[in-house]
Amino acid sequence: MNDTQSHTVAYVRDTMLEQKPAPRSNVGAVRWVQENLFSGWFNSILTIVSIFVIYKLLAGSLPWMLGGVWQADSLSECRDILNAKFGNTHYACWAVLTERWNQLLYGFYPNTEYWRANLAFVVMLVAIAPILFDALPRKLLWVSAAFPFLMVWLVWGGTVWGPLGAAAGFAVGFVAMRIAARFGDLIALFIGLAAAFVWFIFVGPAVVSMLDATLPVGHLLEVESRELGGFMICVIIGIAGIAMSLPIGVVLALGRQSDLLIVKAICVGFIEFIRGVPLITLLFTASLILNYFLPPNTSFDLTVRVIIMVTMFASAYMAEVIRGGLAALPKGQYEAADALGLDYWKAQRLIIMPQALKISIPGIVNTFIGLFKDTTLVMFIGIFDMLGLSNAIRANSAWNGVYWELFIFIGLVFWVSCFAMSQYSQWLERKLRTDHH
Repeated sequence: MNDTQSHTVAYVRDTMLEQKPAPRSNVGAVRWVQENLFSGWFNSILTIVSIFVIYKLLAGSLPWMLGGVWQADSLSECRDILNAKFGNTHYACWAVLTERWNQLLYGFYPNTEYWRANLAFVVMLVAIAPILFDALPRKLLWVSAAFPFLMVWLVWGGTVWGPLGAAAGFAVGFVAMRIAARFGDLIALFIGLAAAFVWFIFVGPAVVSMLDATLPVGHLLEVESRELGGFMICVIIGIAGIAMSLPIGVVLALGRQSDLLIVKAICVGFIEFIRGVPLITLLFTASLILNYFLPPNTSFDLTVRVIIMVTMFASAYMAEVIRGGLAALPKGQYEAADALGLDYWKAQRLIIMPQALKISIPGIVNTFIGLFKDTTLVMFIGIFDMLGLSNAIRANSAWNGVYWELFIFIGLVFWVSCFAMSQYSQWLERKLRTDHH
């Protein structure tokens, strides 16, 4: 045996083989189709049936949608164009959207003031951006704090003193709480609420009236609430309800778990009563009955009443969602907060509530989506949202007979809005995920 044979073993390779590509059937689109569409005889049958159903739906709907008319002044003119082009009228008449586009978005808002609604919408996007995405500059939170007052001034008009007076009421309550902080958190809270109540009911209106008469700064054309409508009123009611129902729901959830009998009874009674009553009943209450309990000659804006009722309704459901998140927390988290020597409010703010809210994200967003869709119920109390305006448009002789085009557009607008909320919630869940599975 020579020297080479003595140092070489037949089954040991001294050079690496080049890596070969994976079989086409195990990678890419082919593998995905095989695993997800044709993984077995039953799934293969379902895939074929589904493809057939989708084909029939698209074959019937796509020509109807893509062959429609976009420019016409009435349904009869639209049908004349279709007859001249195709010999029949089996196509969509999208011209109703082109002709009534502004009405569907703004309702009966004055045409010359559309810039105010558009500016308010842009400011709203800037205001909610730092709340939704923590990577943005924190200085933008000042825009978030100022947006409710700026939105009221832009949408309803008047001078700047009304929104500034409302902002001053919150400032008065905050200052009163800071001054009374040495008496304890609960007493300081009551003093702050009392100071804000006195300002809003007695002092603020007199001050605002005096400033309006003597120094009308930033006066915009005043627009009454009955002129609001379309998608704009849905956004106003929906955003206001979403923004206020979450903190109120947190307070109600904590109150329901409180050891104080009176606090717990009030929170339980509120939650169970509101959850047991349909929202449409609360809206009729806001529209018709609430005025009977107000002082004579008192003007209480209908939109504000609707926002209050919608917020109350959503807060009750939000409280139960958050209570579920609190119940899902291990007992060790509460014990850890006690071991650190934290008081009740610090434990809730730093340890308990962040984890409970993270657990409750799907339920919270589900409540928000339901709230936004429920804004269409305002059509039953005389507020012309998009659905209400669709009825008004179809009542016009020029567009009597148009159905699918309006409802498809309205459904698409709500679907895009709700889908965006759903996608954000999923992104937030992935970002806050602490497990590594």
